[in-house]
Amino acid sequence: MEITYVYTKKRAEFGRQCNFSDRNAELHVDISPDPELANNYIAMNPVQRSIQCSKEMSEHEVNTERYHSESRGINHLEGGWPKDINAQEPDQVLRYRKKIEKDEQYSATVQKLGMVMEHCIKQNNALNIYENYFDDLDDRASEEPPSAKTLNILRDLNELKRSVAHISWFPDGPSKLAIAYCNTEFQASSPNTSLESYLWDIGNPNRPELVLKPASPLVCIEYNPKDSHTLISGCYNGQLAFWDRRKGSQPVEVTPVEQSHRDPAWKVIWIQSKTGTECFSTGTDGQVMWWDVRKFSEPTEVLYLDPTKKQDFSCAQGAYALEYESTIPTKFMAGTEQGTIISCNRKGKTPAEKIVAVYPGHIGPVYALQRNPFFPKNFLSIGDWTARIWSEDIRDSAIMWTAYHEHRLSDGAWSPVRPAVFFSSRLDGVLDVWDVIFKQKDATLSIQVCDEPLHCLKVQEQGRLIATGSHSGVCTILELSDGFVTQPKNEKTLMTSMFERETHREKILEARNREIKLKKTKATLGEDAERGEEALDPKEMAERIKKVEEDFFETIEAKRKEREQREKAAEESKANLATTEGEVDLDDDDEFEGTKESRAETYATELEE
Repeated sequence: MEITYVYTKKRAEFGRQCNFSDRNAELHVDISPDPELANNYIAMNPVQRSIQCSKEMSEHEVNTERYHSESRGINHLEGGWPKDINAQEPDQVLRYRKKIEKDEQYSATVQKLGMVMEHCIKQNNALNIYENYFDDLDDRASEEPPSAKTLNILRDLNELKRSVAHISWFPDGPSKLAIAYCNTEFQASSPNTSLESYLWDIGNPNRPELVLKPASPLVCIEYNPKDSHTLISGCYNGQLAFWDRRKGSQPVEVTPVEQSHRDPAWKVIWIQSKTGTECFSTGTDGQVMWWDVRKFSEPTEVLYLDPTKKQDFSCAQGAYALEYESTIPTKFMAGTEQGTIISCNRKGKTPAEKIVAVYPGHIGPVYALQRNPFFPKNFLSIGDWTARIWSEDIRDSAIMWTAYHEHRLSDGAWSPVRPAVFFSSRLDGVLDVWDVIFKQKDATLSIQVCDEPLHCLKVQEQGRLIATGSHSGVCTILELSDGFVTQPKNEKTLMTSMFERETHREKILEARNREIKLKKTKATLGEDAERGEEALDPKEMAERIKKVEEDFFETIEAKRKEREQREKAAEESKANLATTEGEVDLDDDDEFEGTKESRAETYATELEE
């Protein structure tokens, strides 16, 4: 409580007003210092003093609205196909065209636009806008020596290092990739081994963009080419997991254990479909399963990789590699543990139609399988110590193959931009780049990526970047020189002639081998086959067989009767012998009795002979 008290006084009572003025200083008192104290005085040098000569500052807080900014781009295209129409599917394109052509406004629109197009066509015909003025200049890329440089290295963040099992590039650009980590050695993993896999941004190798946390280690992973936010992966326990980057680290859907593979799902591939939700997988249990991620409770279809074409699960061969080409949606190929390559047709009605062909392949398991993007009839296989190029028309042997290396091969792939270039990785840490037009005996470029085995590789869609995965979980991203990316103008023609020449050569050798086998078969048939006698008529052959059977049974019957007569004569001789010697006393002579019996047996034997 505030208390105020006022005192009142007159001005006259204050006294006279003071008047002040300036004057010089005057000394009033002078006290000299004490001499004893003056002797103790020491001048301090230097002297530390602090002064404050700065502006006074005050802190104020203001609450303002934050301005959010983001980068956006616009890609405007005239025309094009609707979102639900895939331009890569000929059937969808044909149905859509027929639908548009039946429209009533189609004819009027074409006639209206025809006038504009005719004017543009006349302009183009007046001047060759596609003329190349630099045909005489040599390609600079061919003069540049082949090389590659390391862009970045992505390492496994766990203390217990795991192998890189599979790599998948981001479909919308070379900025991100998904890596599946798994220790694939038998009984080599410990309970402390991490199950996580990562989605990486190449620009940030220190921390992954997203950590995937499955229930079992991932052995393969693939981005959805139609939706870059979703991924599909195969687990070590045989299950499949569906992921969505927008929904965090846990899988959105997982296949049931009882409906999944019985062994690790080593390969899973998205199928080119209208919905973009279909995929199929394979594993070392010998099954190929088709799935729809919208209904992950059971597979839509199952196929056994039975080379006997009987769809017998006990005869199925486990697969490591799977190949699918979107331009051939009903066909696919699988590389098995036994080294064979099985070509299959999903739409086959009978078991024999589903297994189209079986290629001998390799000595060991087939680890990689891929069709040439420019020549779908020719495909590459990686296994044992070689890389082989096959043709669908030749089933007995490959048309081209590399020399045997000292170390086994682990993976391989074609270049997406050059038809003559493919890549292969080895267990000594070397990445080989092959250019079959340049030379075929040796690799054009061999890169020592690391001192440990390389388990997998993946080429980016543009062909310039390639990612390799090592045994200790290190993913190395390499950038190739322009010579491996720029396609020479006549490379496709040269590859066409090379494949045709090698295929023709193998066909000649295959025909020659068939002739040799046929001659050997004829030689084993006897004199009739050597003399070239004509085959008997079926009726005559049946009569001959019947006559031979009758002669055989008559001979058997005669021998049987003859044997019965001999046995009857032997019994009669024994009876006569017993009658003749019956007068002899045998009560006390056991030895004589034995002699008698032995004599009778000897006599019967001689009579029988």
